[in-house]
Amino acid sequence: MAWSVGFALLAAFLFAAAAALQYRAARRAVHGGEDAGAAHGLIRRLIRDPVWLTGWGVNLAGFCTQAIALHFGSTAIVQPLLVTQLVFTIALGTVGTGRRPARMDLLGGVAVSAGLAVLFTVPGAIPPEGEPSRPRIFVAGLIAAPVVVVLSRAAWLRAGPVRAALLGVCAGLCFAATAVLIKLTTADLVDRGVAATAVDWPGYALAGSTLLGLVLEQRAFAAGSLPAAMTAMTMTNPIAPYLVAAFAFETLPPGTAAAFVAVSFSVLLLTGGVALLSRSAHAARGHDEPRTLPSS
Repeated sequence: MAWSVGFALLAAFLFAAAAALQYRAARRAVHGGEDAGAAHGLIRRLIRDPVWLTGWGVNLAGFCTQAIALHFGSTAIVQPLLVTQLVFTIALGTVGTGRRPARMDLLGGVAVSAGLAVLFTVPGAIPPEGEPSRPRIFVAGLIAAPVVVVLSRAAWLRAGPVRAALLGVCAGLCFAATAVLIKLTTADLVDRGVAATAVDWPGYALAGSTLLGLVLEQRAFAAGSLPAAMTAMTMTNPIAPYLVAAFAFETLPPGTAAAFVAVSFSVLLLTGGVALLSRSAHAARGHDEPRTLPSS
């Protein structure tokens, strides 16, 4: 488990760094606007932006690191650790500013750390992952797909933080699917080889969920609220894989009273910590950006 924890924390740091870079590029690409018109042609503009391309490279490194973590551990272990990317986002926001982390940020970081500590130290809080059931994973995908469609459609009827949060949930669901599909694809590669993996559906589903998640993530950033987008993605990403693990990987829920209390207490700490971090003044600095592009 130590390897999966280490690689999961490294992936969280890389995702946080990528988010900071891509948020800056997305806000610049829409000239600071928040309406649907401002986001028109967003991806076309982003792929020409060196800052966004750097973020893409860091994001790709994060996905590779996450894949290694998932190879060594279950989604129920790796995905909760990705909550720390919000802590890393706040920390990266202070680099080069000469500012110290605010008290709210420190409290949020302590709460997240305590929640993870409880989750990983109480025996039985994270049960071992069973064998995957591909039909059930397919059913889970059929359930999630219309949810993403409805929420993404609803996002365009809203503005600002609400739009960012709704798109963030959609991106989080896609990345949750990516985590599950990474688990299947890496198992295929290791156990069956490249040729067998190339004719199996999980690899193609993995590419689709990852691409859709990245597009929705950029639109969430372009909506103008990094805290709202990151909080929605951060909380959706671990919850959805945990439910899928219970449904499709035949993972048993906590079997003792102590384990159940530990999971409940951990969820409260993680939720409270993320809520505090989402209100961080450093994370919200994007709202203070100029509304127009700087002159060249």
